[in-house]
Amino acid sequence: MIKKQKIYLMLFLLISLLSCTKSTNDEENDEKVNKVQELYVDEAGLSTSYAEIITKYGSIKFKFYPRKAPRTITRFIELCQNNFYDGLVFHRVEPGYLIQTGDPTNTGKGGSGKKLKAEFNDIQHVKGTVGMVRYQNDTNSADSQFYITLNTYSHLDQKFTVFGQVYEGLDKLNKIKKDDKILSLKFYNIDKKRM
Repeated sequence: MIKKQKIYLMLFLLISLLSCTKSTNDEENDEKVNKVQELYVDEAGLSTSYAEIITKYGSIKFKFYPRKAPRTITRFIELCQNNFYDGLVFHRVEPGYLIQTGDPTNTGKGGSGKKLKAEFNDIQHVKGTVGMVRYQNDTNSADSQFYITLNTYSHLDQKFTVFGQVYEGLDKLNKIKKDDKILSLKFYNIDKKRM
């Protein structure tokens, strides 16, 4: 009987500890999300801070929509800061449609291991739109994979989390071929006071 009580006590303590850790992590994440939402934006809702993809063809830069997809952007920035994307390939390239990357397995089925809740929004898919990949039957299955559109595709609107827009290097998008590598993908915080 005493053994059972000790086991129950140990389980209770473990569950309590895990609950406290989760709560702390949630609070830290909420704080990061709040900072992303406070980034300065222009009249189009785009941030001054940006991400830069370096490829063998040159640089592709895109800004973020922090009011439209703050949790997605927060996770994306974390992955950039951990050099997650460096060395990954564009595993899906459909000329005239989109390019896709962010899968360490190069199969289109891998990711970082952390699922994201969808943040569907009213941003339209035009050339250079950056959005999160998800499995068709699972709304909240986005992870680390993202795509960039090569043209306007309204049938994608409000079905994927759009979180950015390419503003420099649009000409490089059409040069990307399947299995071309990302030499580096970095986040540049221009809005240092708010992050």
